[in-house]
Parts: sequence; structure tokens; C-alpha cells
Amino acid sequence: MSAPVISVSDLGKRFRIWTHSKPTSLSDRVRIAVERARGEESAPTREEIWALRHVTFDVGAGEVLGVIGPNGAGKSTLLSILARITDPTEGSATIHGRVSSLLEVGTGFHPELSGRDNVFLNGAVLGMRRAETARQFDEIVDFAGVADFIDMPVKRYSSGMYVRLAFAVAAHLDPEVLLLDEVLAVGDQAFQQKCLRRIEEITSSGKTVLFVSHDVHSVARLCREALVIEGGTGVFQGDVSEAIEKYMTSEGLGGESPAKRSGNGDVRIVSATVAAADGGELHPGRPVDVAIEVEAVRSVRGRDLEVKVLVGSSVSGYLTTLSTKLDAALQIPDLSAGDRVVLVCHAEGLPFRPGAYYLSVSVTRPGELLDELERAGEFALLPSDFHEIGAVAPEQLVGHVLVRQAWDELEAPTLIPAEHS
Repeated sequence: MSAPVISVSDLGKRFRIWTHSKPTSLSDRVRIAVERARGEESAPTREEIWALRHVTFDVGAGEVLGVIGPNGAGKSTLLSILARITDPTEGSATIHGRVSSLLEVGTGFHPELSGRDNVFLNGAVLGMRRAETARQFDEIVDFAGVADFIDMPVKRYSSGMYVRLAFAVAAHLDPEVLLLDEVLAVGDQAFQQKCLRRIEEITSSGKTVLFVSHDVHSVARLCREALVIEGGTGVFQGDVSEAIEKYMTSEGLGGESPAKRSGNGDVRIVSATVAAADGGELHPGRPVDVAIEVEAVRSVRGRDLEVKVLVGSSVSGYLTTLSTKLDAALQIPDLSAGDRVVLVCHAEGLPFRPGAYYLSVSVTRPGELLDELERAGEFALLPSDFHEIGAVAPEQLVGHVLVRQAWDELEAPTLIPAEHS
């Protein structure tokens, strides 16, 4: 087996921050030094924070590794170390090959230089000869769409022009390793799709890519494996679907809004779970089983009960309702105190875009709320080829409901000239 192109071993990065305002005058510095010498310092002047700790992974030649995790997890710090912008505190990170990185829009651009000069400057920084950069120049300018402004200082560019040129330079200067940090979080919709196609071209040509993004659609489309970072530590590395599920459930909704219970307490909702009907992964539109377990605290008549499940997300609120009253054939048994029953709703599929969702469950009888549990359960729908077009999430669709669709091109109707009277 060939040696990995990117090898990270037990990597850590520590920062020291001031616990109060940083001393700016000589007298402040003298006072702090005297207090420290006398042991009178009331509180530490600096606090140590580990942005990364014990991170280990390898990336082989031609592989694309997605890196996902919540804000502040340490993803950008990781790429900064790999790009040699900052040094690690402990551990090691090695890369074999010429590296191109886009960690922040326009990093390495000189605002006073023209777009043309910045393209050649970045090429030189990467170790490319001027002739090599010149061969790619027209393609870079065409990709960025800034031909009319290429000889203008980049400080006069709009943010969109800056973004396009920065990405075009990073993606066209023949890197062997490409480091990308949230590159799809900027730019318009058309440009984001253009970037995705370019990254796919790079990976298909055997280049190695480390791709940081919050957009799980793009990660699923580009990567077979992903690394999940939480709290500065790698908590999972493996199949991209498993990684995305780990990420979305770790961003769970229950921690943000604790479950709230109300009702007269005659019954108690024990659990609410969602599983794929075939035992596999949860994907939009595929059959699912929603299981609700209920325990009777006091005796209740089953035919009086309605179990209702609201499916929602923190972004869009409630999206649909599942109810035992919508199945005329169902007969809930009578329950004595202590009895439990599990009711399973077999749904043809939840046609929602990939993301994290929750269940709120209630049990009622006419005129009475017996138990209601908000955010009783959570689940995640993973990206898939819902529209059966051979690609995962070809675009970031607006809205939350997915609709299967087919399009036809109809021939223009034959125009029949009106008869003359």
C-alpha cells in the first residue's frame, strides 16, 4: 500500500488567551510582574484553550476527505496547520506534494495589485514557473468571469468577483493537494455549482482534496469518506453517510430545546423512534416506520385514544402530521395501569430534504390531553439520489419538501390559419 499523501498524527493546537484586558502600558506590565513575583496574583492572566487535540487521520492519493463539524470545532485550525499558516503545539502533520489552499476568500491576494498580477503571484508562491501559470491564465480568467476587470486592482473588485478569482486561482494552478475551507459558503448559486463541478474534475484527475464544509449535500456528492470533528477532537472517520448522520445527530435538536411534557398524566409517552422500513439508512422518500411507545398510568379505553405525531425541524417548524385517526382499521387495545403498547406508523416516505428532524407526540381523548411530549425523538435524513438522476443533491433546492417529477418537451402546436369569410 502506498504512503498517504496527507498524514496527521496526534495533532494538537493550543492557544493562550487573556482572561482580562491585555496590559497596554508599562505600569500595567510592572504591576502584573510584581503580583506574580509575590504570589499575590488574584487570577491567572492567561488561559489555555486547545483548539485541536489528539486528531489523527490519513488521506491517500486521489482521495477526497470531507471534514464536518459544528462551528468552533477546530476545522479551520486544522487546515491552517496543514497549509503551514500556523504551527501545531503537539503531534505532526505532513503533506507530500504541491499544495494549493483556499482557507479564506482572497487569502494571499495583494489589494494593490491587479487581478492579473495576483494570479501570477499566487502561482509563484506555489512554486510554479511563470510559463506554467501563463498556460492556465486564460482558463482561470474565464472561470472567474472577470476578463473585463483583470487589469484592475483587486481592492476595487466586488466581493463576488473576489470570490470567483480566488477560487479559480486555487483550483487551476495544478496543485497535487487542494485544501478548501467553506468555499461553497460564498458566491451565488450558479457559481457554487460551477465550483462543485471543478472540484469533481480535480478529484477525477487523481488529485487529493481536503474539503471542509457545513453543506452535507456537497460533502455527500464529493466524498466517500468524512471526518467529524467536535470540540477539537476527531470523533468519527469513515463512510460519508455514517459521518453525516453522526454530525447531524450530534447537532441534535433536543439539546437546544429540552423536551417539554404536559397533560393530565393518565398515560405517559415512553419513546418515539424513526427507522428505515428495510433496516437500512434513512433517506428522503424511502419507507419509514415511526414507533411510539405508550404506558398507561391509569386505565384507559383504547378506542377513545388518538396518538398524534408532528414531524418538524428547527428551521421550518412542523412539516406534517401522523395520526392513528387516519387509519380506520387500527384498533388500540384497552390499557390497564402499567400496560404498555407500541404503535407503529408505516409511512411511504418522508419527502423532506436531508437534515435533522424531531418528533413531537401527543395522546388525547375527546376534550382531554393525556400526555404531550415535545421533541420526543430525533432523526436525520441523509442525502441520496431522491430524484433518480444519478447524482446526490445536484443543486441546493429552495424549500423543505422534495417532489419527484418528470419533464417533457412538447412540440409547438401547428397553427391553422383562420378561414377567410
